[in-house]
Amino acid sequence: MSILIPQELIERLAAARRVAVLTGAGISAESGIPTFRDALTGLWANYDPQELATPEGFARNPKLVWEWYAERRQRIAGVQPNPGHLALAALERRFAQFTLVTQNIDSLHQRAGSLAVVELHGNIARVKCSREETVVNEFPDSESPPRCPCGAFLRPDVVWFGEMLPAAEALARAEAAAGQCEVFLSIGTSAQVYPAAELPLRALSAGATIVEINPERTPLTRHAHFALQGAAGKVLPQLVARLASA
Repeated sequence: MSILIPQELIERLAAARRVAVLTGAGISAESGIPTFRDALTGLWANYDPQELATPEGFARNPKLVWEWYAERRQRIAGVQPNPGHLALAALERRFAQFTLVTQNIDSLHQRAGSLAVVELHGNIARVKCSREETVVNEFPDSESPPRCPCGAFLRPDVVWFGEMLPAAEALARAEAAAGQCEVFLSIGTSAQVYPAAELPLRALSAGATIVEINPERTPLTRHAHFALQGAAGKVLPQLVARLASA
């Protein structure tokens, strides 16, 4: 299905040098990755997210939390980037400055070819020491969870409920990109999870053109200059094709 993409949007993108993008769970869902709560099915249906994605839950039952994330990691490893991810990688190559900020933890943007990726919520493929916070690349798989050389349990390098973002540097890069861009695209995100939801508003205050791509309306929709209602995997390839012929 073709989405109506305004010519004015194409013209603004064609004239831009600095573009920032924020992506959320919606673009990953199109590849078959369920959102966190949607993934609580089968053996996990009776668990509360607070048991599986909080520091307190990990302290109470580290084995349970490790095994939950190990299953998710295995499921994500078998998923492929979709046309939305590929279109964003193609879009990056068109601009002098391009920053892709993502709330997703699945590496699909990088696997699609995106280079300038800022991971606000970490990455499920990485593990870190629960005490020292350092990323550990090699560890024994005979324990569940395995331990860091320091003796502490390893944990997924993702942001849990109640935690600060993993690195002040990541948020600083995201905020700088939002404040300096000429066009800001918000894609597949509910626009309700902060501080990510503040980024398009920061861009708006700085005078950027705001573009929302989402199947549903969100709190951002009324602020957007262009709200394209549809799936990222449908809208973005059409947007890139129009831009290429502009």
